[in-house]
Amino acid sequence: MLALHLRINDAATGKPTPVRLRISGTDGSAFPPLGRFADFPTGRNEAVGGHLMLGREAWWYVDGSCEVRLPAGVPLRVRAAKGPEYAPLDEPVTLGPGQMALRFTMTRTSDVRAEGWVPGDTRCHFLTPHAALLEGAAEDLDVVNLLACAQDFPSIHDGTAYPTAPQLDAFSGQRPALEAEGRVVVVNTLNAHPALGKVGLLNAHRPVYPLAFGGDEPDDWSVSDWCDQCHRKGGLAVWVDAFRPAGGLVGGEALVAAILGKIDAIEVDPAPRPQPLLPWVYRLWNAGFPVPLAGGSGKDSNRVAVGAVRTYARLTPGEAPRYRVWIEAVRAGRTVVTDGPFLSLDVAGRGPGEVVDATGEVRVRAAVRSAQVPGAIEIVHNGSVVAARSGEVEAIIPAEPGWIAARYAGPGVAGFAHTSPALLRPGGIPLPRHPDAAARLARLVAETRDWVERVGRFEMPRAKDHLLGLCDVAAARLAAG
Repeated sequence: MLALHLRINDAATGKPTPVRLRISGTDGSAFPPLGRFADFPTGRNEAVGGHLMLGREAWWYVDGSCEVRLPAGVPLRVRAAKGPEYAPLDEPVTLGPGQMALRFTMTRTSDVRAEGWVPGDTRCHFLTPHAALLEGAAEDLDVVNLLACAQDFPSIHDGTAYPTAPQLDAFSGQRPALEAEGRVVVVNTLNAHPALGKVGLLNAHRPVYPLAFGGDEPDDWSVSDWCDQCHRKGGLAVWVDAFRPAGGLVGGEALVAAILGKIDAIEVDPAPRPQPLLPWVYRLWNAGFPVPLAGGSGKDSNRVAVGAVRTYARLTPGEAPRYRVWIEAVRAGRTVVTDGPFLSLDVAGRGPGEVVDATGEVRVRAAVRSAQVPGAIEIVHNGSVVAARSGEVEAIIPAEPGWIAARYAGPGVAGFAHTSPALLRPGGIPLPRHPDAAARLARLVAETRDWVERVGRFEMPRAKDHLLGLCDVAAARLAAG
């Protein structure tokens, strides 16, 4: 075995660049860099950070250079990845006797930052800020939101499950906990109720408490209260696990908060779902509540990559790419969520999150940039597909009030992307409210109200009355129209 130095440079700068790395032999066995381990845990909150198991393949994160022990005279395969905008590295290597070094180059194939788009991950957990910064750089993310959350941790000594909040002591709020070369890790909180909903509270200048309520504790709080506190602290409220059934509810009180304008974005993540997310999102948009989309990996183990689903947020021209500016771009809905391919949308010269004031007809264009085989791009108008094509698509539609978005689905598992909606509001008139969509959402609100009445456990009657009042206001807003 030879101990040699491996370096991977960025082709544009000639300097070492962080990557996700795998070196393997012909039998599939992998060789970890020195200081890393061949075997590592992959369960939730188990030594998260520095390595990744994709399917049955182990990968390791390095800062652009490492030392590794490799056999000489046998075929090896060196692979490296750096997010969707770099060509993946895949090189065969056979080391000669006494060889001491390997050098490779990563080449950027796309640069949407030049157009103002900044990639970030709205949510990951259980990494240290240093691991989050390394993995974010290796996956080509500029913003990583590391969220502290309430978590029971069983003691190996007495068997007691002690409540903990990993990473809360690193809370940084509106400032980077760590930053390097334009990339930042910011630590905020995930606040959760087992039935009423979860929210990622980003950019709050102080933590929002309690981190959790319900379960074994009384239900004397609300998701809306969390959102209100977050907004008072300058933050952004992201609905996590939106419309995912929990505790017998589909929308929960988080849906109520979205209808009341307290939710700033809906997170799309890579976790499997019992039912698809988009139909419910479209109903919310069709009911007149065009909440933007944001992408987060939800990484909580070594089986999920940071940025597995990411948010591209478009800054306005002249803005410096700071964390607060990225947050405000997400709030404004200038976003594309993707697990790889970048999707563009142009509606009469406007993009996602923007208002189009036009009469007659408008021209809509959408295009995808992906290293994968092109799949179907669809233009969606008020929930209906009005045009579909591979590579690039264009449509002419009436300039009637409503929303327009683009979505992409590659062949097999080749990729997914979706834009936030652009809003057609000729003359500034309000968005229409589709009765069928409003009725479906109203049923979810009624189910939440019934849960509060029959299932919720309250020590303070005013807390129950408060939740019931929020449900009633949301129901009234859905009925108005």
